[in-house]
Amino acid sequence: MLGDPVLTHRFEDGWDIPLLVWRAGSPLRAVSSGPLGGGVGVRHWVVNATVPMSYHRDDPAAHLAELADRLGLDGPGIGLLTGVDVAEVVTRTDTGVRAWVTVGLGTPLWAAAPAQPATPEQGATPEQGAAPEQGVAPGQGGTPGQGGALAQRVGTVNVVVYVPVALGDAALVNAVATATEAKCQAIGELGLPGTGTPTDAVTVLCPPAGRAEPYGGPRSTWGAPLARVVHAAVRDGGAVPCVPWSQRRSC
Repeated sequence: MLGDPVLTHRFEDGWDIPLLVWRAGSPLRAVSSGPLGGGVGVRHWVVNATVPMSYHRDDPAAHLAELADRLGLDGPGIGLLTGVDVAEVVTRTDTGVRAWVTVGLGTPLWAAAPAQPATPEQGATPEQGAAPEQGVAPGQGGTPGQGGALAQRVGTVNVVVYVPVALGDAALVNAVATATEAKCQAIGELGLPGTGTPTDAVTVLCPPAGRAEPYGGPRSTWGAPLARVVHAAVRDGGAVPCVPWSQRRSC
């Protein structure tokens, strides 16, 4: 079982910065695209940590591991980063499936955008193999004057979902696709020109034991409520103007 996260703070760079911590009552199977604990495996906890829009570390996994150590989290876990104030997490439940989503849609883009080769002065773009900080969109992590107007537009959607039954490997992967489709549907209904942001992440967790469900698609027994909770959370969270946590703090 995965209950609601605890909202806490850590002192970093002179600021008290919020983060959400989920502690599983017992180890769970998970699939995640997060920078820490990504892939498929058994996980004990999840952290979704706010970072300021000036975030510039190029080792997000190491940073998240440091935070987990400071929180006393044991065993393997999952770590996510975002410029959103994680205190504004949106929670939805349907048929035992639960979703917790932090929504920043200030930098929407189309997944299949035309290629834009980098110039020697620009270096590689994220699409060309660079590793931008998870949770901070390209152009948002620089110093003032480098990001322009984009520096005040937070753009990350982090999705954490708990399904109360065991899912097979294929169903876990399918559940990620279903959650992404539901997110895209919500973004379209919000009238935004894109399918997501450059740094979105999805995490799906389930019990490790029991008969494994083979399917996670949007018309499957458990994929259908998963799609509904993610859609509702992204739609409702995206309908509210999102001010980056670090900007709100400086006001």
